[in-house]
Amino acid sequence: MEKLSLYFLVIISLLSAFSQTADLVSAMESAGSFRDLLKHETRALYPQTFWSSVVFRSALDMHTKAFVFPKESDNSFVTLTAQLTKPLKAFTVCLHIYTDLTRDYSLFSYATRQQDNEILLFKGKTGVYSVSVGGADVFFKPPESSPTPMHFCVTWESTSGITELWVDGKPMVRRSMKRGYSLGTEASIVLGQEQDAFAGGFDKNQSLVGDIGDVNMWDYVLSPEEINTVYAGGTFSPNVLDWRALKYKTYGEVFVKRQLWP
Repeated sequence: MEKLSLYFLVIISLLSAFSQTADLVSAMESAGSFRDLLKHETRALYPQTFWSSVVFRSALDMHTKAFVFPKESDNSFVTLTAQLTKPLKAFTVCLHIYTDLTRDYSLFSYATRQQDNEILLFKGKTGVYSVSVGGADVFFKPPESSPTPMHFCVTWESTSGITELWVDGKPMVRRSMKRGYSLGTEASIVLGQEQDAFAGGFDKNQSLVGDIGDVNMWDYVLSPEEINTVYAGGTFSPNVLDWRALKYKTYGEVFVKRQLWP
């Protein structure tokens, strides 16, 4: 415990020694090695704490990578940090997923303290996909296919309420919901689980078993041409969630591996 306290004092002293912005940045960079050492010492002192199951990450380029959820659970998930400064009047979310599940599971869960299904992309066991915005739902039934990596884009705009679901570059018939609604910005964004409460309320029977990747989000609706470009592997500078500069934390049994799709 004395050793741990010493590292805290060293870090605090480092940061307080600089008053100018440039010096503070330099101090934070220097503190990085201390932070790693501190984490090592913490693990040594408290081997049974959450350090063994929580992995913290700064923004990383996840190109060609995927999150792998190898088994059913209610405690394995990934949280994503979004760049949001004002309520959303529109959005596009795109992602790849690979699973052979035949039961219900969540693909993308965005919750606020007021609404746990602020945005939700969810697959039912009958092959019907539901898109939720502000707690309202619309449903889509893509053609059935054998287990293979699939690409999804979902869009919504407040002005008309029009909601689109694109599967492997092909659009489903449009639906409409929550016209005039605004999405909250204080969001808990989770992959691998569906949130029945803010940042929690997980049910292992709705958990993802499989791979998920290429998760990007924009605060506007992509055009059909742009969605097809994203499906083909291109991007349009995602400004809410960017897979090439992703801030995330993994919890439980989640692994980062190379993607199994092109």
